[in-house]
This record gives sequence, C-alpha cells and structure tokens, in this order.
Amino acid sequence: MNIWAIILGFVVLLIYGGANWYIGRRLYQGLKAVLPAASGRLFAIVHGLAALTLILSFFPLPGVAKHAASWFGAYWMGIFVYLFLTVLAADVAVFIGRLTGLVPSPVPAAVRFWSALLAVLCTAGFVGYGVHHATQIYEVRYHVKLNDPALARPLKIVLISDLHLGAVRSESRLEEIVARINRMEPDLVLIPGDIFDDDFRKIRDPERAAGLLRQLKTARGVYASLGNHDGGETFPEMLRFLEDANIKALLDERVTVDGLVTVIGRLDSSPIGEFGGLERIPFSDLLPALEPDLPRIVLDHRPSHLEEYGSDVDLILSGHTHKGQIFPANLITNLLFTVDYGHYQKDPGSPHVIVTSGVGTWGMPMRVATNNEIVEILLE
Repeated sequence: MNIWAIILGFVVLLIYGGANWYIGRRLYQGLKAVLPAASGRLFAIVHGLAALTLILSFFPLPGVAKHAASWFGAYWMGIFVYLFLTVLAADVAVFIGRLTGLVPSPVPAAVRFWSALLAVLCTAGFVGYGVHHATQIYEVRYHVKLNDPALARPLKIVLISDLHLGAVRSESRLEEIVARINRMEPDLVLIPGDIFDDDFRKIRDPERAAGLLRQLKTARGVYASLGNHDGGETFPEMLRFLEDANIKALLDERVTVDGLVTVIGRLDSSPIGEFGGLERIPFSDLLPALEPDLPRIVLDHRPSHLEEYGSDVDLILSGHTHKGQIFPANLITNLLFTVDYGHYQKDPGSPHVIVTSGVGTWGMPMRVATNNEIVEILLE
C-alpha cells in the first residue's frame, strides 16, 4: 500500500476518533447533569461500538458480520455528522453566552444538559427526516435544443446515476425506479456511473437486481459509463452483471445509436480500485473514430473534466456529486464544481451539461436538502 495512503488513513482515523471523543464528552456531561450515577465506562463502550461500526464497514468481513457492520455504520455516519454539527453549534452558542455574560463561568450543569438534549433532538430530526426523504424519488425534466441540425428526430432520454447497488436500501428502491422509467417511455436510458458500491459482493440479491434492470423498456437501449465506485477486485463480476442486465458498458468507447446520435462512455478518472487494467484515455484519442455528422453525448461520471470538451461535443451527462446528499455538504459541492447540479451551458458554442443528484444514496441512506431523482431529457 502507498505510504501516503497509510498516512492519510491514519490522519482520518485521528480526526474521526477526536470528533467522537468530543461528541461523547459533551453528551456524557449532559447525561451526568440528570443522572449523576451514570457510568462513564458503559457510555464510552456503547458510543465506541457505534463509532466502530463505520470503520468496520470498510473491511472485508464474513457475510452476516459485513452486512451488520455496513447497515449500522451507514446509519451511524449520518448520526455522527449531525451530532458533531449540533454539538459544535451548541458549544458556539454557550461560548457566545459566556462572552456576553448570559452564561456563567464555569458552565452550569443545567446548561450542559439542555445543550446536549437540543443537540440530540436536532440530530434525531435531521436523521429521521433524511431517512424518510431518501425513500422518495422525484422526476426532473429538461428540454435541450441543440444547434447541430443533424438530429433527425427528437429523442427522449432518461438519465439515472449513482444507483450504488449494494449500499444500504439500494435494492429496495430498484423496482420503483424501473417502473417509473418505463412509464416515461424513453427512447434511450443513459447511466453515467456508480452503478455499484465498490464491491459486487455487497449486493444481496444480484439475480433479482439484474432481472429488474432487464425489464427496462426502451426503444434504443441502455448504455452506461463507469464511476469511481464501479471498479476494484470484483470488477469482472460487475461487467458480467451489466451484460446480464442488458446494459451496454462503454469503457472509453462509443456507440452509434440507430444512426441518430453517438454516445461516448468515459472511464472515471480516479476509481476506487482498478478497471481490470483499463485506464482513461485522452478524449482527443477518441475523436478520430467519431462520426462527424451526428450529435455526440458524453457520459462522464464526474463533472470535473468539462474543459476536456468543446464544440466537438453536444451534451455531457454526469452524476457523482449527489448535490452533497445531505445539508450542509450541498453547499460544499456547489463550491467544488463548476456545476454540481442541473443544466449548464458556458456559452452558445459550448456543450450542454446536465448533472443529476443521483437516484440512490452513498454511505448514509439519507437525503437532506437534496433529492433522489430520475431525469427526463427531451433532446431536439
């Protein structure tokens, strides 16, 4: 393993451990205010085990243990994020109170209790809402008019991304996704990556999942590119699954769809694991093979490479950002990407870009201030 990866992992564990110590300390202070006899050792064990599930979920474990760690770890991830933010917000409020004289020093036990209780209640509200909201799937529609006159007839494209099959609750929403797409009666279904969640073995019922995806009804097929979670040790099984599901994976390849459009699928630039030895090539290497008179649609999982494409591309479809998935991460993705969500065009000579927030969730099965969505695009 790369020494820098080890160092980074150690730093992340230190930060995660420190943040959990901080949360645990504040919550225990609040608990002691009403239950002076509460055992600090028991509290530390319970909190520590909860925090440990998130770490264990990233390790190879036997089947049942892996599933349990992944399930508890996924929910704990969201609980941890909101506990940290709300405990920190309470501490900031107490600090301001001490500066203004509204809160005595040292801080009374009653203040510790109420600040801890408010943090727990706010966390419960965010997490409860986020878990429920992640079960909802929305439909978004865009009308994209190309300057290129070569499109012989309008195309209805359905865009989905970030299924993350194998993640907590990912398979439970698959039947509804397929049914909703079929009701749209698309000409074409396009999937720009993160179909899987790192490890094919995490999918509980791959035969059922592939069977459901085979039920997608389109006039002109289903095509996909690969995202950063679509590689690794089980990459061959992922490719076999896609083939079984009647999804054509484009591995830095292009396909002409019924003489109407050219679809180009890009490999992700920074996969977690490898794509079986395949690596992303410069887009200029693909250009000579492209039909000159057809509109070109690029599936590129991350909206991080927009500068690679110019007037030689008509439409770029991406996912990856999840639009942050939960507040306040949606504010961060908005700063990190030129476009982290929605329809964007730099100028009339530039390609149209559509970034979806995804139809699934990564990690925590929660959505706060963002939606799971299926995107319908009318291309003319």
